[in-house]
Amino acid sequence: MSRIDIRARHQLKRKDAQAAADDLSRDLAEKFGIDWGWDGDTIHFERPGVQGQIDVTGDEIHVQAHLGFMLALLRGPIEDEITRYLREHFGCEI
Repeated sequence: MSRIDIRARHQLKRKDAQAAADDLSRDLAEKFGIDWGWDGDTIHFERPGVQGQIDVTGDEIHVQAHLGFMLALLRGPIEDEITRYLREHFGCEI
């Protein structure tokens, strides 16, 4: 099993950071068919072959995912998409 673990600081207000995380989840859901939902300050997501979470705090976002065998082959493009999104929508420097 392959793992993605990206932690980055942001400068957004908590509400804005949660809205951006919401948008990230929708984007990933559309591109990769992921089911997701909020539990407090954490978005949990899953689909066959992947499960993980996005933790949003007042100054940090932390994306973790465990990829099954087939999605492990797409680890690079998935990480690139998450990193691009964090830069563009959270202003993170990764």
